[in-house]
Amino acid sequence: MPNDPLKNAQSQIRKAAKILKLKPNLIEQLLWPNRLLKFHFPVKMDNGNYRLFTGFRAQHNNALGPYKGGIRFHSQVSEEEVTALSIWMTFKTAAVDLPYGGGKGGVIVDPQTLSPSELERLSRAFMRQLAPFIGPNQDIPAPNVNTDGQTMAWMLDEYNQITGHSEPSVITGKPLELGGSKGRTAATGQGGVYILKETARLNKLKPQQTTIAVQGFGNVGYYFALLAQKSGFKIIAVSDSRGAIMQKNGLNIKKLMIHKQKTGSVASFPGSIKIAPQKLLEQKVDFLVPSALENTITSQNAPHIKARFVIELANGPTTPEADEILEKKGIVVIPDILANAGGVTVSYFEWVQNREGYYWTEKEILSRLEPIMLKAYRDSLTEAKTHQTSLRTGTYLLAINRVVQAIKLKGY
Repeated sequence: MPNDPLKNAQSQIRKAAKILKLKPNLIEQLLWPNRLLKFHFPVKMDNGNYRLFTGFRAQHNNALGPYKGGIRFHSQVSEEEVTALSIWMTFKTAAVDLPYGGGKGGVIVDPQTLSPSELERLSRAFMRQLAPFIGPNQDIPAPNVNTDGQTMAWMLDEYNQITGHSEPSVITGKPLELGGSKGRTAATGQGGVYILKETARLNKLKPQQTTIAVQGFGNVGYYFALLAQKSGFKIIAVSDSRGAIMQKNGLNIKKLMIHKQKTGSVASFPGSIKIAPQKLLEQKVDFLVPSALENTITSQNAPHIKARFVIELANGPTTPEADEILEKKGIVVIPDILANAGGVTVSYFEWVQNREGYYWTEKEILSRLEPIMLKAYRDSLTEAKTHQTSLRTGTYLLAINRVVQAIKLKGY
């Protein structure tokens, strides 16, 4: 597999582990999941025929707490991908000091080829496979690529039917009516904006003079762009899977989303200039924000990137080879396990609220999210400065050390 995400994740671990002088047996524990589940299961299609699907759940490490991580429906889902994503989740939750480990799951499917009723049956069938291996104290799934609150609602209902009792804390990212948390939908983008504002403050950048290009205009990219614009920043380029556009004076993000909902893409937005999706990555901006899938920034395009900062809102968007190129160019990469941790942090808040049976206002959610994100950022900067490493390695040093201390205390 070109740019194998698992090899990328393991490379990042090895780099930090060398600095921490970890013993080989400890490094091995961090490189592989505790458990990798693979399922083949049939789902009835609308035409009455049954179709066999393949799904996975990687449970990487639970030294700090229950496995935590999303479920994606995508045609490119693989064992390597979910394992890599589970590794990143372990260190993401550790970086922001949550009592969680890392997990990730997925089903090989293009959900656009399924009807709503087929999607529901797929979601419920996958949950029937997962149910024996998850639970509020064991493994807590959430939405990810091509899954959402509705998907989680079906899965939660199926889990409750299997167990015979209501257990809202087994899944996060649920609709509000079923125990979801206020602020969850925008949480990943909101966390990214806290990082953006802090980076601008530390580097004395005025928001109204600061330019941003956002690659990916799904939930995360949209909310990041919207909230950044509300904070005064200028979003000059945006792309999605069908096209890329630019407007030097800044795009109106609300109007752009209305246009996308009507047409299916950001392409041909009135007043904008069409650009090649690859050219978006190469714009001369202050911040480049990859918000789609893995392996966006590679050794091929990294030499052409001109941004001063990269805020990784996607998981694993930069390959290790590209990382080295960006570092040599003096481009600061704020890594995924830090930059996009707002989502899992608010998922943690949702889990806490479910267990308490007491729900917080959105204002309370945000008042708790911002200090967690900023503390993790400052702690990562301190580690990077102390060890004279990149910010990514500094964040991994912070996160790996927390996981390793827990492993040692438990006597593994």
